[in-house]
This record gives sequence, structure tokens and C-alpha cells, in this order.
Amino acid sequence: MKLRSSEWFERKGKDGFIYRAWMKNQGIPADMFKNKPVIGICNTWSELTPCNAHFRDLAESVKRGVIEAGGFPLEFPVMSLGETLMKPTTMLFRNLASMDVEESIRANPLDGVILLCGCDKTTPSLVMGACSVDIPTMVVSGGPMLTGKFNGKDIGTSDLWRFSEDARKGLLSEEEMNLAEAGMCRSSGHCAVMGTASSMASMVEALGLSLPGNAAIPAVDAHRKVLAQLSGRRIVEMVLDDVKLSDILKREAFENAIRVNAAIGGSTNFAIHLMAIAGRIGVELDLEDFDILSRDVPLVANLQPSGQYFMEDLYYAGGIPVVMDAIKKYLHLDVLTVNGKTLGENIENRKSLNNAVVSTADEPFNTLSGIVILKGNLCEKGAVLKPSAASIKLMQHTGKAVVFEDIEDYRKRIDDPHLEVDESSVLVLKNVGPKGYPGMPEVGNMGIPKKLLDQGVTDMVRISDGRMSGTGFGTVVLHVSPEAAAGGTLALVAEGDLISLDVAARRLELLVEEEELSKRRDSMKLAVNTFDRGYTKLYVDHVEQAHLGADFDFLRGGSGSKVSRDSH
Repeated sequence: MKLRSSEWFERKGKDGFIYRAWMKNQGIPADMFKNKPVIGICNTWSELTPCNAHFRDLAESVKRGVIEAGGFPLEFPVMSLGETLMKPTTMLFRNLASMDVEESIRANPLDGVILLCGCDKTTPSLVMGACSVDIPTMVVSGGPMLTGKFNGKDIGTSDLWRFSEDARKGLLSEEEMNLAEAGMCRSSGHCAVMGTASSMASMVEALGLSLPGNAAIPAVDAHRKVLAQLSGRRIVEMVLDDVKLSDILKREAFENAIRVNAAIGGSTNFAIHLMAIAGRIGVELDLEDFDILSRDVPLVANLQPSGQYFMEDLYYAGGIPVVMDAIKKYLHLDVLTVNGKTLGENIENRKSLNNAVVSTADEPFNTLSGIVILKGNLCEKGAVLKPSAASIKLMQHTGKAVVFEDIEDYRKRIDDPHLEVDESSVLVLKNVGPKGYPGMPEVGNMGIPKKLLDQGVTDMVRISDGRMSGTGFGTVVLHVSPEAAAGGTLALVAEGDLISLDVAARRLELLVEEEELSKRRDSMKLAVNTFDRGYTKLYVDHVEQAHLGADFDFLRGGSGSKVSRDSH
């Protein structure tokens, strides 16, 4: 077959001379440019992204596999999104990183690509960008960190929210917080629970974009390097067989991913990222598909924040393959995956090695799973809720709204002892959506007002147009669309309005007469985009709403791998 890279490295004359000669200054032998598939290793290594800080070492394992299979590996960096450090939110930059990936792949002499990703937004941004080019591609995740330890107990990122509330109540001293901080992150890798990072790693495995077992292997386990090396070998074969992303990412693969996310109690962020990926590869997917496809799938993985255990425990129990075996009656088993086998072949004879961590579909940990999609006058285009992380007693609830106009208003008033709020109230946070913040931060799981914490209240209905961390929990309605800043009904909610949540009926209603809402709408003044330059202006001008994946309107679909103009 004619390799894409031959358009560069097999050129005669001046152009070919330039392409090869300048590459040779790295000490590359001449035979590496002859009929060898060039494999790009797209690396999100960065010391500012602690989850991915071990990726230079992992890339070396990929390179060994590529060379063993007769390929020519070339590592290149792209923008890395560090969830714990970047301000105002990494979600603001997900689309920018995807553009970096897309253009880096298309512009360079690459026949196939390995995506090295781990931290929350690095996975969807890399997959989105690669989908828009559509050459042979595999994902190698960085893996979760080892389970944390504190006071003789296992801990993970989900416990951070508990520690924070205990500290606000005076139940946890600063010294104890420091000890928990020192014991939580014991190794390289991303969050040790089924947060967004692990949900994204599970997503790519369920989509068929990684080798089986990719999601759960701890970052520091030697098997992570073995998987990386085997992936390096396999991507060369994929190039020779011309197996592209569009050959793997069919509608059925997306349906599998939605059902696996339900079975593992995955992050609500899964919905917004999978929608964006579907938009790039051209698969029709609707927000309500997440509810319809996951409604009957039980929770079989007993993992925090919806359960008890950690990603390390999932690995010892058999990883995502045993989860998929447990729910195989819900899956399309004949879909192709990147190792050349069907999903059914990949999970054959894979049984849970620890039923306390991964159960069966007949005896699940929870019959409530997946992502519920709510509709109603408060969220005409949809909102999401994670039932496995919510309180059953609040699944049907009506309460008076306590309204925060933006995140600054919330921070200023939430612990005010004079705040008019009780445990039946509904906390409403506006203007934290894609345009309103901008960037849609993870602030949707608002903290409980301190005076209610002191009374023993542990959960309340909370509603916003923002997101929450995949490690978070509670009866939290998220991704309200249209957002307040785009003129959604959320912008019209006033202090004391009654709001009704009915999860079983999939409804979220603002109980205010339409005549009154119409009056409010007539007098509503939307915030004007005050960003007059740079990427943030581009973002606010072009970001789509949450129910479409919050991608840029001009990035849906792709431009393929062809370079439109030649160089030199």
C-alpha cells in the first residue's frame, strides 16, 4: 500500500531533500525513511498535568513496540490540560487542544497515531481531534494512581468532598487535612476512583479504541508498559490493514460505551464528551440516547463515587472486560475493535475475579445507573443527573429556589447565617455554562450551606448549567440547556420560585405561570461578551450548548487527512 508519509519522505528533488535531511539531524538512519509506517505518538506529558507526568516513560514503551513491528515512531507534544491546576477550567480549553491535535496530525507525515492521554480532558480532546483527521489511531491511557491511604482507610478523590464538608463543620482539623492530602496521591496516574479520567479511559475501551484492559491497569504497574508496547506493535498492523477510526466508531460502538458507562457508574461528563466525539466522526447521537440506552443496565461495578472500591480493585477483579462480560446481553458483541477482534471475542471467558467489586447483571449493586436526561420548561434541551450518586428521597422533590446569579454570588452568600434556606430548598446556580462562565466549570455540586451542615443535612437538590467532577456525588442536576447566558429559562428563576424534580418522570419544571415567565423574559438582559480578543472570544462566539457536546460549531465533522496545499 502507498503510505501517507511517502508524500513527504519518498519525494525526489529539493522537497524530499529537506524533509529527510533535517530529520536526520536527530541521528535517524536513512533506512527509517524507506517503506516504514510512520507512527505519531501524540503525547500530553506535562509537569503541569500531574496525572500525565509519567508519559515520557510510557512513550518509550510505545516506541519499542512500533520499532519491533517495523514502524518508525515519532513523538510529538500537544496542549496538555491539567485538571487540578488550570484556571478558570480545563473545559474552556478542551476544544483548543482538539484543534492542536487535529492540525498536528494532518500537517505532518503520519500514517497512524497513538494517543497518550489520562487526565480528564486530555482523552476527549485527543480523540475529537483524531476523529476529524481519521487515520489509523489507538489510545493508550496513563492509568489510575494507587489507592490512597488515611488513618488506616482507603481513600480517593471522592473523599475530598467529604473531607471538605467535615472541615467546614469543624470535624476535621487542619493537621488531619494535611495528613489526608499527603496520603491521597501515592503514585503517578489519574484519580483512583471512577471519576471523569477513569470514565474516559473506560469509554475508549468500550468504544474499541484501546487494547482490552487499558482502563484499569494502575499507572505504576508494569503491565501498563506492556500494554503500551503491544499497542505500538498493533498500530503498525492497523496502518498496513488501513483500519481507520471511522471503521471502529460506528453507532453500535457508541451504544456500547453508553451502556458500559452505566454499568460502572461513570461520570456525567461522559455525556458531553461522547456527544462531541460523535459530532466529529459523524455518528448521529442524541442526548436522550444516554437515558434510553442505559435505563435497563444495572450498576455492576462497585466503585467510588457510586460504590465502595477503587480502580486498583477493578484491575485486580479483571478490569472493564469483566464488566462488559457481566452486561454482555446489553452489548453489540460483533463490533470491530482496534486489535482486529470483535468485542465478543475480546471478552470471551472473562469472568469477575472478585464479586464484591464486579457483580453480575442478575445481582447488581444498584438497579439505578446510567445518566438520566431530564426535560421540562427549566431545561428545554435537556439536563443530566446521575441517579447512582443521588439520594432516593430527593428523586421526587418540590422546593423553593435559593438563587445564586453566578459563582461569585454563591461563594459570597452560601455560608451566610442569614441565608434564607432550609433542607427542602433547591439551590440554583446560574451563569456557569459554556458561554456564561465561560467554559462550564465543575461547580455544579455546590456545597451545602454551613448552617444546614451543622444541622446534619448531607444532600439537597442542586441545579445549574455547569458540570460537576466525576468524583462528586449528590442529587445534582447539571448541564441545564439552554444555559442562562444563552437565554434559557434558568436565567428567569427568581428567589422563592417553586421547582419540581421528578426523576422517574424525567421532568424538571419551574412552577411559574407562563405569563409571568414571559414578562421576565421581556425584561431579561443577557450578559454581553466582554472578551474582545484571543481564544476566549473565539470560544464564547462559537461554542455550542451542552446538549450538543459544547464543541465549536465550525468543528463538527472533519476535514480528513489530506493536506490542502503542498509546501516549499
